Amino acid sequence: MEWSADPSVGAWLRERLDESLGASMHCVAPRGYPAYARVFHPASVRSLPGRPVPSYEEWERMPPPERERLRELLVDAPATWRRAAAAFGTTMHPLAQWRHLVRTPPGEDWNTRPSPGGQEFTAPEDGRLDPGLLARIAGHLARHTATPGSGIAALWEGWGGLLGHVGHAPSRVFFEIGGDPDRPPVATAPLSPIADELRTPGWQEGILSREISESPRLELPERRHVPFSASALDFADPAWVLAAPWRDREAEEHGFPPSAHSPSILWPEDRAWVLVSEIDFDSTVIAGSPQLVHDICADDAIEALPLPPDSSLTWDADEVNR
Repeated sequence: MEWSADPSVGAWLRERLDESLGASMHCVAPRGYPAYARVFHPASVRSLPGRPVPSYEEWERMPPPERERLRELLVDAPATWRRAAAAFGTTMHPLAQWRHLVRTPPGEDWNTRPSPGGQEFTAPEDGRLDPGLLARIAGHLARHTATPGSGIAALWEGWGGLLGHVGHAPSRVFFEIGGDPDRPPVATAPLSPIADELRTPGWQEGILSREISESPRLELPERRHVPFSASALDFADPAWVLAAPWRDREAEEHGFPPSAHSPSILWPEDRAWVLVSEIDFDSTVIAGSPQLVHDICADDAIEALPLPPDSSLTWDADEVNR
């Protein structure tokens, strides 16, 4: 995997997208493919064996020793959307939206929802795939292209700390909470104090080099990406993180495990398919052949459903569970 200095590699993709982010998925997923699949990003569920998870109010009233004892018993596990639908008595379908699937009342938080059965569900992550899940998908993708060893992976430019910039404040800083060696450090992008405005701004390093940071981007409707030469085979092993040019090595120096964002867009040289993990979507769209879509949806390790063309994936598109 290497940086591609020519952003025109994605010009063909721009021609197949709707002009602005809107109701149709084709603002991010290219038109012109015979079939589409929606891969649902995993949620998570927290439970207590044999009893409901206490509500926030119950936690607050609980004596600290009892609270700590129960925390040790909590079990966190990945959860499919189907499991959430079963827990809340809703219907899983291709256009399902999380907030409706978990019956979120107006004005309440849909990121963490207690189910009637006493489990606590946390919403899927937007805009990225777990390395292992991406590897599983990439195995299917590699079998459905004549060019499995060549292609393009594009990364959204806005991920925190990815690009360097000229300014007063660094892209991010690392600090420990409470000096506890057992807790991982935290990365954050600080605000510049007013006094910093009096200093001459300098180059603030990001994960990617200054040359990449200052180079032209792949311009798509309302999104800008950094392109890299990469293929389905490059991502077919969960250890792809270790070879990614955007691997966050600075974070590793501060105690974080190896990590790298999954590609926002991935396609092979022959353009047989396109994978899109839009930053505001809690699912990934794959455009390709009917057989590719069938294979991905039939894989028990991937929660996916066929998606009709022109589908809407906005938060209010779930008419079944309203």
